[in-house]
Amino acid sequence: MTRPQIGIVGGGLAGLSAAIACGDAGARVTLFEARTRLGGATWSSERDGLWIDNGQHVFLRCCESYIAFLRRLGVMDLVTIQDRLDIPVLMPGRGMARLRRGALPAPLHMTGSLLHYSHLSVLDRLRVGRAALALRDLDLSDPKLDAQSFGSWLREHGQSEAAIERFWDLFTRGTINLRAHDASLALAVKVFQTGLLTDPRAGEIGISKVPLSQLHAEPAARELERLGGVVQTSAPVEAVECGPHGEVSVRSRDRVFPFDAVIVATPHDAAAEILPDQAKVDREALRALGKSPIMNLHIVYDRVVMDEPFAAGVETPMQWIFDHTAAAGLPSGQCLTVSLSAADAYLGVSREKLREQFEPALQRLFPAAKDAQIVEFFVTCERAATFRGAPGTASMRPKTETGVRTISLAGSWTDTGWPATMEGAVRSGNNAARAALLSVGVRTGLPVAVAA
Repeated sequence: MTRPQIGIVGGGLAGLSAAIACGDAGARVTLFEARTRLGGATWSSERDGLWIDNGQHVFLRCCESYIAFLRRLGVMDLVTIQDRLDIPVLMPGRGMARLRRGALPAPLHMTGSLLHYSHLSVLDRLRVGRAALALRDLDLSDPKLDAQSFGSWLREHGQSEAAIERFWDLFTRGTINLRAHDASLALAVKVFQTGLLTDPRAGEIGISKVPLSQLHAEPAARELERLGGVVQTSAPVEAVECGPHGEVSVRSRDRVFPFDAVIVATPHDAAAEILPDQAKVDREALRALGKSPIMNLHIVYDRVVMDEPFAAGVETPMQWIFDHTAAAGLPSGQCLTVSLSAADAYLGVSREKLREQFEPALQRLFPAAKDAQIVEFFVTCERAATFRGAPGTASMRPKTETGVRTISLAGSWTDTGWPATMEGAVRSGNNAARAALLSVGVRTGLPVAVAA
């Protein structure tokens, strides 16, 4: 039997997971990536002898599809996952409080740490607990949830601005890439129900021990080669074309590549431009999904200033701070990565101005930084890191199917039910691979369908 030929446009996590799934099912895959490298928004580069990721990406134990992808690539030994959820939260002038899992079953497993969460008043702690129980009981299938912002719902449920800033925003910024006031209630419900309110272990945090390119792009490329696939980098796609009899092809660098099926796994705005007219996809909705940026500051100190592997900050410009020393390959001192979600306010700000703002902020959180010297201060920014998960998002996110049987969509912006996360990207890749394989008659070795 002739192996089906499947073209995949886009080499981020969605495209890579789709490519591996198609290859595992016996298809011959050709992957097109416009950039010089694979990995999409999870990439690494070497700078002055250090490996710097474009940003710190974490996952949770509940990210089952993403973890399965890591297992498939044989790289689970390159990540670490907490045995128990434990988040140090720093606040200038108040020191550290911890949000950690206790022994009680969900949703009461966070009760002990919440009652002792010193960054909130006693009344706010009690109100946060009541709001969490109300959040657990919301019906994710209710379309009304996406018509409201999470922040407005929190205010209706007695949450003070201090509680929103010092508790709820810790999670919404890192998962939805927006503050609670700007985020869709539907996406927030998904985050909290799946990650914190159902399974006591679901929210345990996983982090790569190596540069992200070594975790995703390089092993995926090796596997694709082993499976007989072809990877073309520096290969922007001008169009996905559909002939009069349903035949599909990819136009790249003035060449046309025919395929039995095509998966479009580009960013959503690019997909709107390259899909053929026959695709029943609302291009204006794709463009209206918008973008939300993430900026990362990489600060190399001459000594250790933070004792935790990561920490969150409240009432400070800091959001999440990670010890990236080992992954960077730094032999001495410490490399911290400060991750700034929903970073619109920092776009266009010079590296010097950012250092002027964040160096003293780091010193307020970490006393040891006052006597330390900054050896390097790098800035990386993904201006279009995620789609903008604001109210109204759900109706704009397309399904995997396009109306053309042999063309399917993948990307964290598709209707996965998840925010724009690595889990959502891999889920979308698996779903698109399944649709593409079925369209060419493959019935065995299919990836498992994952519902939104």
